[in-house]
Amino acid sequence: MERYYIGIDVGTGSARACLIDETGEIVDVASENIGLWQPQQEYYEQSTSDIWRCICSVVRRTLENKQISPDLVHGIGFDATCSLALFSAETNKPVSVTGPYFNSDRNVILWLDHRAAEETERINATGHKVLRYVGGKMSLEMEVPKILWLKNNMPKKVFSDCKFFDLVDALTHIATGGETRSFSSMVCKQAYLPKGVEGSVIGWQEEFLQEIGLGELGDHSFDRLGGIDGESGRHLHAGEFAGTLCKEAASELGLRQGIAIGAGVIDAYAGWIGTVGAKVDIEEHVLNPDSNPLINGSNGKSGVFSRLAVVAGTSSCHLAMSPDPVFVPGIWGPYRDTIFPDCWMAEGGQSATGQLLKHVIETHPAFEQAQLNAKGRELSIFQFLNTRLHELAIERKMPCVADLARHFFFYGDLFGNRSPLADSKMTGSVVGLSSDISIEGLALHYYGTLEFIALQTKQIVDTMNKSGHQIRSVFMSGSQCQNDILVNLIASACDMPVVIPRYVHAAVCHGAAMLGVKAASVNAQGTTDDLWDVINRMSQPGQAFYPSKNEHERALLQAKYEVFKDQFLRQREYRAIVDNATKDL
Repeated sequence: MERYYIGIDVGTGSARACLIDETGEIVDVASENIGLWQPQQEYYEQSTSDIWRCICSVVRRTLENKQISPDLVHGIGFDATCSLALFSAETNKPVSVTGPYFNSDRNVILWLDHRAAEETERINATGHKVLRYVGGKMSLEMEVPKILWLKNNMPKKVFSDCKFFDLVDALTHIATGGETRSFSSMVCKQAYLPKGVEGSVIGWQEEFLQEIGLGELGDHSFDRLGGIDGESGRHLHAGEFAGTLCKEAASELGLRQGIAIGAGVIDAYAGWIGTVGAKVDIEEHVLNPDSNPLINGSNGKSGVFSRLAVVAGTSSCHLAMSPDPVFVPGIWGPYRDTIFPDCWMAEGGQSATGQLLKHVIETHPAFEQAQLNAKGRELSIFQFLNTRLHELAIERKMPCVADLARHFFFYGDLFGNRSPLADSKMTGSVVGLSSDISIEGLALHYYGTLEFIALQTKQIVDTMNKSGHQIRSVFMSGSQCQNDILVNLIASACDMPVVIPRYVHAAVCHGAAMLGVKAASVNAQGTTDDLWDVINRMSQPGQAFYPSKNEHERALLQAKYEVFKDQFLRQREYRAIVDNATKDL
C-alpha cells in the first residue's frame, strides 16, 4: 500500500501542510493565514489555539484535495518560528502574554517581538560563558530575554504557574495530548550547554539563570523548561520519535490516532533539511551527495559541511553545519545536536529580506502605477521590476544591470542587524538619492535593495569562513529563489554556485515532512533511520546558478562591497560622534 507523510510548517504569517509520498514527491500543499496581533510598537503576539485551528484546516484540506485516506498517513513532523509559547503548569491551558492585564487568548510572543530590549542588555552584561554559544551575545529576538520580561511584568502568581515552550515543541505537546514534554529546539539552547561542553553535567546552566534573575526555573529539575535530559525530560534530535498522535488531536486533524510524530525543529532548520540535499551536477565539481568522495566523504553526509543553506522568506537564515564547534562573532551558535547528533550548527541571519523588499517597494511614490503596469502585463510586481531593469539596461546600452545603480548606494538594515554585527540599533542609509519618483526610480531603489541583500550575504559568508567554516556553495530556498537577479547577484557577490531545490516554495514544509518519515521508521528498540539517509532519499533534483563571468560586473560588485562595508562603519561613527557630543549635557 502507498504511504504518505505530512509536514506542518508554522511561519510568521501562515500555517502550511505538505503531503509527500514515499519517494519524497510533494502531492499537495495547503496554507492558511494565522492571526498576528501587534498591541503596540515592536510587540508581536500569536495564539496556539488559533495556530492549531489553522493546522487542522490545512491538513484536512490536503487529504481532501487528493482524496487520500487518513489510513495511508504514517508520519507527521512539525516546524515553527523560533517563538515563545506559554502554558499553565497546573491546567495545561494557554497563558496570556498580553500586558498589562494578561487576559487575552494570545500565549505566543513572536520571534520578531522586540519588547525585551532592557532584559537583553542585562543578560549580555553578565558575560557568562553560555553567551559564547549564541554568537557572543544574546539577541532580543531570543526566548530567554522574553521570559525575563514576563517575570518583570507579569503578576508573580501567574508567572510562577507558567511553563515555557519553543513554539514547535508546544505543537508536539498539543499533538500528543500533553503527554510528551520534550525539548528539541531553541528555547533550551540559550540557557543550556550539551553535556560535556564547558564542563556541563546536566545541560541547564543553573548559575546563569540565577545570575540573570531566573533562578526559580531550576526548581523541580527544570520542569518548567522541559526537564533534565534522560531524567525528567528528553532532548530529541530532529525527527526522532517523539510520541504518537493522541485521539483528540487526530480527530481534529482528520487523521488516525497513533501516527508517529517526529521531533520538530525551527522553521529555518526544516528549510535546511529540505534544501541541502538537492541533487545538482555543477561545472566546478559535483554536489550530488554520494558521487564525489573527495568532496562529500565516504557516506555523503560530510558534504553538507561545505554548504551554506539560505532559507529566505520574511527574513533570511544562513545555516552552516560543522563537525566541530566554530565560533563566529555575531553568528548564533554553535549549537550541538540540533539536526545530526554530535554535529554543530551555526546560524547567521538577516532580520528582514522579503519584508525589506516589500517595504522599499510599497513606500515608493511610483508603487501604485507599477502595480497597475505589472497587472496589465500579467506579471507580479517583482517580475515586472526585474523585466524593467533588463529593459533599461538594454535601452541605455549598459554592460549589465548593475550599471544602472553604479552610483546608487543603499544600506538596508532598516530592521536592525542580526548578523554579523549583532546590532539591533543599526538602521538604513542611502547615497545617491534624487528627485526621481518614476517607475524607473522605483526600479533603481528595488535593485539597490537586491544588491544590499546579496552583499550582506557575502559579508556573512566571509565572516563565517574567516572563523573556520569552509563554505563553498550556497543552497537557497524560499520565494526569493524565483528572483533571477537576486540569485545571480548572490552567486556573483559570494563567488560561488547557488543551488536551489526543486520545491522552492515548499522546502521548509518538505523538510518537516522528512521528520515524519524518520519518525515513522521507528522500530521496537525506539531507533529510527539516519536523517541524512532520509534527506538523500527524499530530495529531488535542483538547479544551479553560477557567478557572473562578466569582469566589468564582477569589478563593480567588488567596489560596491567596499562601499557597503564603509556605510555600516560610518553609521556607527556618526552615532558615536553625536553621543559623545551630548553625553555630559
